[in-house]
Amino acid sequence: MSDDWNAVTKIGSKTRGGGGAAERETVIKGKSALNAAQRSGAVIATEKKYSSANAADKGTEGARLTKVDRSDDVVAPPKTDATVAQAIKNRRAEEGFKLTQAQLAQKVNVKASDIQALESGTGVKNQQLLNSVCRILKISPKTGLPLPDRHPKK
Repeated sequence: MSDDWNAVTKIGSKTRGGGGAAERETVIKGKSALNAAQRSGAVIATEKKYSSANAADKGTEGARLTKVDRSDDVVAPPKTDATVAQAIKNRRAEEGFKLTQAQLAQKVNVKASDIQALESGTGVKNQQLLNSVCRILKISPKTGLPLPDRHPKK
């Protein structure tokens, strides 16, 4: 038991030899080197390396992604649907709601310019903002149609 206290364990990349250190990993290139390693009884692990986009197999996902990366097309971010934007404007002006953009923005806790961009359809689609506005105005965020009243007044 006293030997355990005196034993030194070296840890690190510079440590070599003795003390049960694992053999260093090597990369084998070529069939003959692989056969020699198999004959010697060494532990062998194989990994599939993905080839470049110029490979003969054009059906790979990597080749498609490379093609997408190389394209110069600029994809515009999605905008709010025009019918939903118009429904928000109309509903905000209806008799039961009568809210200005600033009042609606205050209820949703955003800036009035965000509501203006949502109604005009020029801003980037913000689904969270759209859902909040539609919840307050009681319209569908997908179609812009009024939602049925779940709790009718008695």
